[in-house]
Amino acid sequence: MPTPLAVAVDFGGTKVEAALVDHDGRLVEGSRFRQPTGRTATIAELETSVGGVVRDAIAALPDGAELVGLGIGCAGPIDRIRGLVSPLNVPHWRDYPLRDFIASVVADSGLDIPVTLEMDGVAITLAEHWVGAAQGVDNVMGMVVSTGIGGGLIVGGRVITGPTGNAGHIGHIEVGDIVGENTFGNPSALEAIASGPHTVAWARHQGFTGTTGEELAAAYAADDEIARRAIARTGEAVGRAIASATALLDLELVAIGGGFSHATPDLFDRMREVIADHYFPYVRKVRIVPSALSSEGPLIGAAALIHRAHLLP
Repeated sequence: MPTPLAVAVDFGGTKVEAALVDHDGRLVEGSRFRQPTGRTATIAELETSVGGVVRDAIAALPDGAELVGLGIGCAGPIDRIRGLVSPLNVPHWRDYPLRDFIASVVADSGLDIPVTLEMDGVAITLAEHWVGAAQGVDNVMGMVVSTGIGGGLIVGGRVITGPTGNAGHIGHIEVGDIVGENTFGNPSALEAIASGPHTVAWARHQGFTGTTGEELAAAYAADDEIARRAIARTGEAVGRAIASATALLDLELVAIGGGFSHATPDLFDRMREVIADHYFPYVRKVRIVPSALSSEGPLIGAAALIHRAHLLP
């Protein structure tokens, strides 16, 4: 029998990637491709990037294998019924028909396979539950802390998407009296406070001269006072959001990935301190852990939309 492979597509505010992933959650060597996205990219440029990585991944199909489906994890919000996406950090795409566009690329490649779209937070949560840090845990939130902040939920062993596909979008809950950038019209939203770019923006308002999350992380390691306050502030905001989600859903574990989550292990320590101070014992029980999947997690999660489709509503 041919080896069943899924085409995995991960679309975010900085890049789009595609790869082939097997039924055990392993990327096929030589099948991973990446192109830029970004706030200034036009519709035509975005379509060129997305179409390019999908075609390249399909062309990498090894002998003795067959494609059984294509899964897309995309930054939200989305409309899973109609297959539309409106990623906040990619302003030229509003109600863009990403599922239909990719389906047309697949058809042009001579394939007849299902194409499934979910929010990227759902994908990363499926990945952690399948082969990552949340294996064997049935009440889980996966989070991405990067250019934006996203999340997904598994409750009682089943993926929760909600009617539009945006359940788990923790980046846009409010975290109280911490105030961030007014990017989305709500400076109290977690993403406006604690994403990588917004953490850097806050630090720059305090006098930090760097411009990237990597530079902020280096300054933190060098014991820079502003960088340390910035990381502590972000850790507190994310910790508060996790506490609220746990109070609502009785979560057992939260697994966090994304580029900015790697700034320093102290970021996780601050989150855990916030949880430890909560007044409800059932909130204090939640474990906060780094993703076990490194940069492959979003692609593994997109493939899980095909290989683990039985967990989806």
